[in-house]
Amino acid sequence: MANANTQIDPMHADEIGHGNSKAAWAAVGIMMVGFVAGGIAFAAHNHLVVYICSGVVLLGLVVGWIMKKAGYGVNGSKSGDSH
Repeated sequence: MANANTQIDPMHADEIGHGNSKAAWAAVGIMMVGFVAGGIAFAAHNHLVVYICSGVVLLGLVVGWIMKKAGYGVNGSKSGDSH
């Protein structure tokens, strides 16, 4: 039961999903590996590995986008969302 002081906000009535999908997990996982390895390489002054890890972070974005287009994003046809 709603409180008399509670107002329903129509802008936030829909569930937004919070990126909880296979595509989001894959993208964030790949980018996290690239970011952590790049940070370690940066601290070790290994410029080549820093640049390679920057590419890995960008690869994570591309993988997430491809997986979303393939149906593994939020509410995608292959996402298996049960909520």
